[in-house]
Amino acid sequence: MYSAPQQCPTCGSALQIQELACPTCSTIVRGRWAASPFSRLTDDQQTFLLLFVRSRGNLSDVERTLGVSYPTVRGKLEDIIAALEEPQPEPEPEPAPEPAPAPAPSTEREKILERIARGELTVDEGMAQLRRLQSGGSTR
Repeated sequence: MYSAPQQCPTCGSALQIQELACPTCSTIVRGRWAASPFSRLTDDQQTFLLLFVRSRGNLSDVERTLGVSYPTVRGKLEDIIAALEEPQPEPEPEPAPEPAPAPAPSTEREKILERIARGELTVDEGMAQLRRLQSGGSTR
């Protein structure tokens, strides 16, 4: 029997178990389940882990059985430990603070309109200044 794929062949995301079937009675159970962390191991890593457990965690026994050096056995075990660790989610970046609203632009046109509103200029004087402003002349 083939091992179930662990990653989507299209996008590379982790696959999710959604259906189980009984080969004896053909019962099908549907749902969503997380895969075992051991399913992330390669076939070689699973074989090594089985040997490691059968030797009751004695790395020297594993070393003798495989005919490799102790550092090689230790390296294989470290690789398995790394594969079994839960991936830590990336911390979400702090949202950028909202920028302070920019002060209202203080254009010459607005200054003239404010002076008219305060009664410092008559409407006719203000209109004349606005016309000069449009033509590029001085307002005062």
